[in-house]
Amino acid sequence: MKNLLRILLLGVGCAVASLSAATAITPPKDIIGFAIGDDYKMANYTQITAMWQKWATESDRMKLVSMGNTAEGRPQYMAIVSSPANLARLEEFRQIAKKLALAEGLDDTQARALAKSGKAVVWLDGGMHSSESEHSQSLSEYLYLLLSRNDDENLRFLDDVVILMVNANPDGVELIANWYMREEDEAKRTFASVPRMYHKYIGHDNNRDFFMSSMPETTNINRVLYREWYPQIMVNHHQTGPSGQVVFIPPFRDPFNYNLDPLIPIGIDRVGSAMHERLISKGMGGSSMRSAANYSTWWNGGGRTTPYFHNQIGILTEIIGAPTPVKIGLVPSKQLPKGDWPLPIEPQTWHYRQSIEYSNEMNNAVLDYASRNRETLLFNIYRMGKNSIERGSRDNWTVTPSKIAALEAAAKVAPGSGGSGVMAPGGLGAGTVPSELYNQVLRDPATRDPRGFIIPSDQPDFPTAVKFINALMKNGVAIHKATAAFKVGEKSYPAGSYVVQAAQAFRPFVMDMFLPQDHPNDLAYPGGPPIPPYDVAGWTLANQMGVTFDAIQDGFTGPFVRVETDLEAPPAAGVSGPASPAGYLVSHRINDAFILTNRVLKAGGEVYWLKDQPAVAGQDLGTGAIWIPASATVRPIIERAARELGIPAVGVAQKPAGESLKLKPIRIGLIDLYGGVMPSGWLRWLLEQYEFNFEVVFPQVLDAGNLKASFDVLVFPSDTFPRSGAGEDARTAFIADMMRRDVGMGASGAGMGGAYFPPADSIPEEFRSMLGPITAQRTVPPLKRFVEEGGTIVALGSSAEIGHAMGLPIKNHLVETGADGVERLLPRGKYYIPGSILRASFDNRHPVAFGMAEKGFVFFNNSPVFSPVAGSSVDVKRVVWFDEKAPLHSGWAIGQQYLEGGDLAAEASIGAGKLVVLGLEATFRATTHGTYKLFFNSLYYGSATETK
Repeated sequence: MKNLLRILLLGVGCAVASLSAATAITPPKDIIGFAIGDDYKMANYTQITAMWQKWATESDRMKLVSMGNTAEGRPQYMAIVSSPANLARLEEFRQIAKKLALAEGLDDTQARALAKSGKAVVWLDGGMHSSESEHSQSLSEYLYLLLSRNDDENLRFLDDVVILMVNANPDGVELIANWYMREEDEAKRTFASVPRMYHKYIGHDNNRDFFMSSMPETTNINRVLYREWYPQIMVNHHQTGPSGQVVFIPPFRDPFNYNLDPLIPIGIDRVGSAMHERLISKGMGGSSMRSAANYSTWWNGGGRTTPYFHNQIGILTEIIGAPTPVKIGLVPSKQLPKGDWPLPIEPQTWHYRQSIEYSNEMNNAVLDYASRNRETLLFNIYRMGKNSIERGSRDNWTVTPSKIAALEAAAKVAPGSGGSGVMAPGGLGAGTVPSELYNQVLRDPATRDPRGFIIPSDQPDFPTAVKFINALMKNGVAIHKATAAFKVGEKSYPAGSYVVQAAQAFRPFVMDMFLPQDHPNDLAYPGGPPIPPYDVAGWTLANQMGVTFDAIQDGFTGPFVRVETDLEAPPAAGVSGPASPAGYLVSHRINDAFILTNRVLKAGGEVYWLKDQPAVAGQDLGTGAIWIPASATVRPIIERAARELGIPAVGVAQKPAGESLKLKPIRIGLIDLYGGVMPSGWLRWLLEQYEFNFEVVFPQVLDAGNLKASFDVLVFPSDTFPRSGAGEDARTAFIADMMRRDVGMGASGAGMGGAYFPPADSIPEEFRSMLGPITAQRTVPPLKRFVEEGGTIVALGSSAEIGHAMGLPIKNHLVETGADGVERLLPRGKYYIPGSILRASFDNRHPVAFGMAEKGFVFFNNSPVFSPVAGSSVDVKRVVWFDEKAPLHSGWAIGQQYLEGGDLAAEASIGAGKLVVLGLEATFRATTHGTYKLFFNSLYYGSATETK
């Protein structure tokens, strides 16, 4: 493997049998000046690297590997730890782990033989959410113990297990530790008020990127997990523990994802129980599980959840502790032992060292389990892979809540049920229904799982489909490509189409990326309020990215070859037409056409959007076709985009007739707040990928006014504009909302980027220009002037609230009128739609929706939905709206019928400028490629000029 060639041998492969018995390992204190776990001390990544590099030269139990660089350019190291004898045979054990995980061409006898000769592989990480500081420190402490201890148990771990140890977010550990340690006075040290997020772009969302793999750290980790080492257990350490307790450890609460092999939840329960057992056996109380927190195994996309879809046991720990001592409070209910917290702990002052010791013991428990169950773990990952291959090779039905609802509905009208759905006396027991319904409903041939998926190469935006394929490949999915045209059933497909067969070990991941999620109706009690999912409820990536595909229910073959490249590039496109054209036409349907547009404008070329829908040489270019007049400067840019980005261009002899919009280079201001807001960070990354020039703007600049002198467009990402009537500024409202949802952030909201708005004198001078809130009183008036003078404001997600502040005649659509005639917001019991994928309609004749289809998918996360207010002189043009009673496609929706007729996106002129509100999450976590065009179009639309 090319990545294994990057192994940095800083001290391995010795001639002596056991160098560690003769050579002392330097303690951390002698390298960095303090012991790990000392109060008021935290090591940064530079210090951690120094320790790891030194230990690698001292120990024959360790190899140090560079996995690749981080977003800020640091090497991301992985320590591979095992016995010297195992390290000498490391590639052999890696190959065994790979063969068993992929399960290709193996039978049970061969698998058992490999399991007997192999070693368990366990992943341990820390530091992902860097303000949750304990695990970045305990990881190094535990590495030192593995290298220095010579007791029988530790030697057994090293003999039976290959341990992979990784700092998941080196940049964040460096930032957070330096910030904390900057004060000489230990009493003043704090994680509060960090000026930016602890990942360069996405902060806390670095644990939300694992099926997309947009960030380099995620790509590095996924390559090791799913393409190189295939560990059977993955331990993902986090903070903070539930109130009144020390640490959350699995088992998790329901629901679990229906695509998972049933051995996954069982394996999680077994490993988690071993961890609880070890702590309790040592008198270490305060561990909790299941109902103690809202963690489940439903969601795909996190460091410990994506492994489930790869047949790996993912373990989450959430522990208290910080270098500054903390208090364990007295929570009466947590003092009464029960199954979910069997050994309560008394309230006390808690020191960093205590948390480190808990983490050491939890890691010991995992390695002890892996050591004692080595062959079982290796065989079970094979068994799960084999199960997936078998399920994908025959008719298979995944049972979901919707199918159970259909079964219950059928039972109510079945003979003998009396309309109750329950069998008459003589049945098998309470709650049973006629058994023949099993085959009629749950084994209905029309609802079989697909045997595979075909992604045609002739779809409108094939370069984006290739990006989808690359996301699958980064997750280890086997991909095939057609070498010639082929036919399946009655449909023909062109050469170059991609094929993803379900008969592969990672089938759970494949199904989860193509098919809708069907979240159960999870209520606190029958008729009660919904229990929020841990993260989002629906995320089907193919739909989010706008990829055209066919799900094939019968087995099929064709001229397919396995894709062996590391990543795929879009096929080179052509530049057709006359040798000396007047210009070039490019489809607006292709997202990467915005890269081309930006390159042309930066080079001084011209770009137009055509209002009519031309068809050139038999090609339908969609609405808003892009016209680029020819020039000596433009031609090489067009050719490069065709060659490298796969964007076809059609040269024509003259400019198409009709009206058009002429684009101009734009100056973009991207709004952010002190400490960093994740949607703003994601947009910063996205704008860089599509080669837009922009400047990050903070509230003091907005409040100062004269904005049109510096900007053409101001972008308000979700969570940057205050919610109307909330009585909170944007940052406070956002943090408060996330805290209420308990999304796993660190204490005091630090996981989101630090304190809200600290006193200016408490932070260094260089960061003070970032301070201040966005307010209706100070910020909205200069924003209004900016738009009236010709500027454009684009607001996304929750920041669509700016429409009310700017005076748009719109109102909340999600209301009901009571008996007293007063309109009130729909209560959660009647309406609740957490992150899900919904169907919506688009006015693709409007420039904001140029290039979109008339119907499509949107990502919706309790998003703003509005209606026009009659009688206003302001013309609000709807761009995206709901026109059906049941728009849910993937996820969970209570009261979705209330959405019908509501608007999700609109545009209005205010003075000489434009205000565009995109209530949907059009750019959510860089997964929603299918709605990127709404955002990109909005950036250019306001400054474009009408031409003929």
